[in-house]
Parts: sequence; structure tokens; C-alpha cells
Amino acid sequence: MKQVVQNFRTGELLVDEIPPPALRPGGVLVRTEYSLISAGTERTTVETAQSSIIGKIRERPDKVKQVIDTFKREGLRATYQKVKARLNQVTPLGYSSSGVVLEVAEGVTEFRPGDHVACAGAGYASHSEINFLPKNLCALAPPNVSMDSACYTTVGAIALQGVRQAEAKLGEIVAVIGLGLVGQLTVQILKAAGCRVLGIDLDRRMCELARQSGIDAVAVGDEEARGACGALSGGRGADSIIITAGSKSDGPIELAAELARDRGRVVVVGLVGLNIPRNEFYHKELELRLSRSYGPGRYDPQYEEKGVDYPIGFVRWTEKRNMEEFLRLLADGKINTDALTTHRFKIEHANDAYDAILGKSGDAEGALRCGVVLEYPITIAAQSARVIARKPSGSVASGDIGIGFIGAGAFAKGVLLPIVKTHNRVRLTGVATATGISGKNTAEMFGFGYAVTDYQQILNDDQTNVVFVATRHDSHARIAAECLRRGKAVFVEKPLAVNQDDLKLIASALTETGGLLTVGYNRRFAPLAMDVKQRLAGRRGPLTIVYRVNAGALPAGHWSHDEVEGGGRLVGEVCHFIDFVQYLTGSLAAHVFAEAVSASTISGSPDDSVIVTISMQDGSIATIVYAAGGDPSVEKERVEILCEGSVARIDDFKSGVYVKNRREVKLGGRTQDKGHKNEIEAFLSAVRNQTSPPIDMASLMATSLATFSALASIRAGVRVPIDSAMPDNSN
Repeated sequence: MKQVVQNFRTGELLVDEIPPPALRPGGVLVRTEYSLISAGTERTTVETAQSSIIGKIRERPDKVKQVIDTFKREGLRATYQKVKARLNQVTPLGYSSSGVVLEVAEGVTEFRPGDHVACAGAGYASHSEINFLPKNLCALAPPNVSMDSACYTTVGAIALQGVRQAEAKLGEIVAVIGLGLVGQLTVQILKAAGCRVLGIDLDRRMCELARQSGIDAVAVGDEEARGACGALSGGRGADSIIITAGSKSDGPIELAAELARDRGRVVVVGLVGLNIPRNEFYHKELELRLSRSYGPGRYDPQYEEKGVDYPIGFVRWTEKRNMEEFLRLLADGKINTDALTTHRFKIEHANDAYDAILGKSGDAEGALRCGVVLEYPITIAAQSARVIARKPSGSVASGDIGIGFIGAGAFAKGVLLPIVKTHNRVRLTGVATATGISGKNTAEMFGFGYAVTDYQQILNDDQTNVVFVATRHDSHARIAAECLRRGKAVFVEKPLAVNQDDLKLIASALTETGGLLTVGYNRRFAPLAMDVKQRLAGRRGPLTIVYRVNAGALPAGHWSHDEVEGGGRLVGEVCHFIDFVQYLTGSLAAHVFAEAVSASTISGSPDDSVIVTISMQDGSIATIVYAAGGDPSVEKERVEILCEGSVARIDDFKSGVYVKNRREVKLGGRTQDKGHKNEIEAFLSAVRNQTSPPIDMASLMATSLATFSALASIRAGVRVPIDSAMPDNSN
């Protein structure tokens, strides 16, 4: 299928062939009929990508700080790989579209195939022939609303939310600063609400366009605005000012303060300078409000991705209900988008559309640019072009390993794939991702033969004998078990399982197939880890281990915290450190006692900061302090091991010391090595030589069981035993 994408490093825009997205739980697949290019938001995005590296740095100083922090923590090579992976990927454009529902996920009851819908959301309502939409980012279009009008719905909802924030009432005077697309729609909504409206813009053509919507007065520039506002309000000032302009200057907010009446309301919708003129705001006691995109629910993963609606009795107007209301206004004839559509292009000519909004199109000088609409063919089906081949598939030579990837997020692209790609006698066959653009990005970056959105095609590929599973946590066990049953060797990222049922699924598959499986517990393969274990090899007594992890906080809405999708940080991350303890001791966990730091429960993340004490079968005891509240400038991990008059310490897998009989030996260097390369080499060696897996099955099972027991201990407040035998497969 065709999709408009942009290379963030080069700024190149192109209409590319991308695999259609997969239908995922909680949403629908939509065949796009029209999509709207936002001349404001998208112009900024495109111009940023087309700027120099210095320009990109100026636009996103927060990203520069992240790079510096990564460099300090992980070193130059790891940082370079991550930055390279991020810069080289192409990104989708667009966030407002309309079309016809093709497929509906199980449990989604409000849509049926054939429904006409409006679609919203960056990364969802893209300029693409087929899109996947979560149900709360999709709204049914009334029968009398044309699809080319419905594609304005997202931008219309942004305008509507600004009007709601202004609390504009019948007869009130509202000034709209900035008459671009959002401003034009804001004017029409205000007129439908019975307000008297003053429109202000630096471009006289936009003022004239607003006159077609029945605006009461227009003004070009600040001086005209002051006079027009005084005339319209009888010298009292505007009841509300809605700023829909886009400008880095403070001019719009300063003008708003001048135009507002005493105790008026100023609502900021557009991206403008916010150095507020305090004296004017103070003397008039003005109220400043920000309008967040298209309404409550925006940026909330539970609402947008999981489909959890807000009760109408508590939140009357969510983003979806704003979309539905805008569609009703279209149906009632209160909004006229035809007057705003100045350009139409076929999807094949999307480059010309962007030239138009960037002023490069060769239009007659002074030509008006407002609503730019892309049109799509009506023949494409959901199953078309599921596979995008990058090169002829061919066959994997004798002795070579054909490797497929299911999932290709930041960790896979920044850590796993750069290592796998350089391994001898390895061929990257195919990559499966939920979105076609991610798959094609990865295929082109690392040389996969093809990209798909249905991972079953990886399993059906006879040339793929090894699969790396790097999806979100809740699918690890299910996909890994499927791979084993299809005769594939499996490298699955941690955790192996997020619950007992998942673990039983894996145990059954391993028992039935005798297949090869390992989990991405890389720290046991770190050179420092192997050095310390060798120095402790002659011990007779148990170890005492203290493992401190300065994990850093994740946003409360991050998917890792989700009990179903991520399993929580204890299951999803602390498993790393439990496995490391089992490696050092050469023993399995026997009992666990865990407590959550009370402050972490306030954010709704009970395992964000935890202390886990593990009693091992050989008598060793380990305490894992996993804390989210530390300063990120301090090293992430420190391990101390004490035994029989000796002490070993590992500092963030960069350096360490070993002390015995008062003699200190320095270990390692200054380059961090967490063992990823050694881990992958050990796994591929096991595949090639058909030897035992790098981590034995009993240890893998015990690690997951220990995390489940730790959660049980937190809830019950007691020490919990671990049954590290195989899970019962009888049922």
C-alpha cells in the first residue's frame, strides 16, 4: 500500500510502498478515502526534518540531553548505534483522515465493516491507504456527511476543544488570533454557538476567507485589531480570546492581553511564545487556559490505546465525543469545509501537496493555501501487499542460519540487530512488526529480505530456522511457544512469561518439541560477570549479594506498568537481576521476601521501587534494591558479592574490583559491556552446533517463578516459597 513518509535524517519526503498494518485488539482497519494535511503542524514537522543537524538540535534540546545521558551511561558505541537507528528511520505523516472500515477486532462492537468513519491521531490516521485505528480514535460519520468533509474532523475537534476551554456563550464577543485552518474552523464553530467573532491575522487573504464564514469583523495586524475589538465590544474588550496562531514570538499573547475585557479568558491553542505580560494580566485579572489538542483522553494510553472511556458523568467531552460533535455540526450544515479546501492531490502526488504548504509549488504568487486534501483510490483491500520484499528471498546456504525477527522496537534496532547483522554466516530473512512502516524501516536498515505485519509469515518461511522475539511482554510466551512448535530455535527477550499460564505454555512447548530456547538475560554473559564467577569458583560457603539498581522512573501510563501488557517492572525488569544471582551462585531461588517502597504505590505502580531478598537453594542470600527515585547521573547498577574473606564489586558492568587478603585487583576497564554480544554468540553457537541452550531450562523457569513469588510476597507481606520444578502441564 502507499503511505507518505519522511526520512528524519535527510528530510526526504516520499510516497512509499509499505506493508498494510495488522488488525490489533481494540480497534479497526480503515481504508482511507481522504486525509487532511495540516499546514501548521505538519509544516513544522517537515521543516524540522529538512533542517540541518544544528537546526534539529535547536528544535529538540531535550533529545540532546538524552543522548548525553546515554553516552555517559553506556559509552560511545552503544550511543552511536541508538542515535543512528533513530535518525535513519522514516516516519509517517498525517493525523486527520476519513474512510471505510475494512475489519473489526473481536470485542469492538460500535463499528462494522463498511461503516464510514473519521479517524484521528498521529501514527494512526496517517496519510496511508490503510490504517489501524484504536476504537477511541475513530468516530462514525453521519450518512449525509461526505468523506472529504469528514477528513477535517481531527482538526475540527482541536478547534472545538479550544472553544470549550473558552466557555464561549451565546452573544459573547470572542477574538480569534490566527486564521489558519484551526482558526477558520474555530470561527465557524463560534458562529454556530451564537457568538460575535473578531478574526485577526497578518494575511489579508485569510481574513477575507473568514468573511465567507460570516465572521463579524476582521483585522490585519495589531493596530487594526485594537480598533475592531473596541468597535465590536463598545470599548469593553473581548470576553474571550482564542489564540490559534503559530509563532515563536510573544506577540499573540501580548495582543490577547490588550484585547481582553476585565476578567476575560485567554485560551492558547496554537504553539506561541508564553512570556506573559504580567501587568496586563494582573490588572485585568485575566484567566489563562491552555487547550490540549482535541480533548480529554489525548495522550492517555489507557484511553487512546486500550479503549477505556471516561464516564460521561465525570468527563462530558472527551476527544472522541468532540469528534462526534464536529461530525454532527457538519451534518447540520453549521460547518462548511468546502470553502476551506484550497488544494486537492492524489496520494501519488503527495510531494506536490507538501510543496504547496511549504510555498514551493509554483502556485501563482499570492495564492491562498489553507485546507490541503489527499485523495485515495477505492480499490485497495486489507490483505493487499502484506509482504514487502526488499530483495529476492532465495535460499539460505548450507551451514548458514536464517534469522527472522518478530518485533523491532528501539532495543532490537539499537542493541540486538547490530550484533546479529555482523555475525558470520547469518542471513536476515524477514521481519514482522505491527506497523508496516516500522517493518520496512528495519528491513532497509539491516538488510532483511522482506517485511511483513503478520508474524505467521515468518513462521511459515522454511528459510527461517531461528526467530528473535522482541515484542511487548505479554506476547513473548505465546509467540515463543508457536515458534518452538514450528521447529524454530527461539531467542526471546525478557521476560519469558508475565504469569503462570504463560510459563506453562512455554514448558509444554519445550517438553513436546525438545526445541532450543533462550531468554535475553545478558548480564551473565558480561566479561566482568564471568571474571568474578571464575574468581569465586573455589568457594565452599554461600554468597552474600547486594545488587542495587538505579532504574529511573517511567511515566505512570507507560505500557511496562500495565499488568497485562507489560507485567510490571518487577516481572519485566527485575527478572534480569534474579537470573544474574542464579548465575553467580550456580543455584536456584528457594524463597523470596519482597516489599514495595511506599512512595511508588502513590503513582499506581506498586513495583516501581522494590526490595527483593532471595534465599537460594545453596544457602546464599541476595538482596536486590530496585529503585526508581534516584538521580540518573549516578551509575545504574552496582553489585557487591561477599564470600569467605573476599569481596567482589561490579560497577555498571564497566569496571570492578576483587579484594582478598587485603589485596585489591582492578577488573574491567571503562567501556560498558553488559554481555549482549557474548549472549547472542553463545545462542547462535548452540543453534549451529545443536548443543545445549546457553541457559538451562530449570534456571529460566525459576527466574520467572521468583518474580511471581515476589509479587505475591508484596501483596501478602510474607516470605513466599518458590517451586522451581517444572510447572504442572497436566491441564
